[in-house]
Amino acid sequence: MDSAQAALQRLCDPIAEVSAHYLIGADGTCWQMVAEDQRAWHAGAGQWRGQGDVNSRSIGIELDNRGDHPFAEPQMAVLELLLSDIMTRRSISPQDVIAHSDMAPGRKIDPGARFDWQRLARLGLSVWPAENAGQATELGWWHDYADTFGYPIYGLELDGVDDLEAASFQAFRDRFRPQARNVKHVEAEDLRIIEKLAGRKFAQF
Repeated sequence: MDSAQAALQRLCDPIAEVSAHYLIGADGTCWQMVAEDQRAWHAGAGQWRGQGDVNSRSIGIELDNRGDHPFAEPQMAVLELLLSDIMTRRSISPQDVIAHSDMAPGRKIDPGARFDWQRLARLGLSVWPAENAGQATELGWWHDYADTFGYPIYGLELDGVDDLEAASFQAFRDRFRPQARNVKHVEAEDLRIIEKLAGRKFAQF
């Protein structure tokens, strides 16, 4: 959407059949549209760790950003406060904070490569791979580690997505290696990262 107000209008329009629990504007304004104990329509078709119907098992937060520029400081500050509050109240672990693109790769692209996941991880609000804990050498193993971490690799059909593994790989790159998002093949650094994530070896900031 072109603005937070346009997004707010659409998210509150029953005809659009899309909603979220929260929307945070670039200026830090936060709107709650759906109660946390109610199901919002923000995720749709997809899965994470083999679990479908993500709408019924998640709290959706939308951010006012087109995906082609950095996220505003006031917005990130409010997001951090909101995440910390939700995670504390509901005992949500950092590894359960994911992107829409993680659970529906190829069908959803948000929040995109410009979102600062490492910043959230420094505050214990998300995960980031540990820097040094061994390294596998067989690049063909990437999809197995990705499946263990939670990315949908097998057995899921998404409209318009012909290659789910490739879409999951792009979602992984956007989140953990955005600087290499245009490199199409799996590199040793991709394998090092996903191996640590699959083994729950997260950075301690």
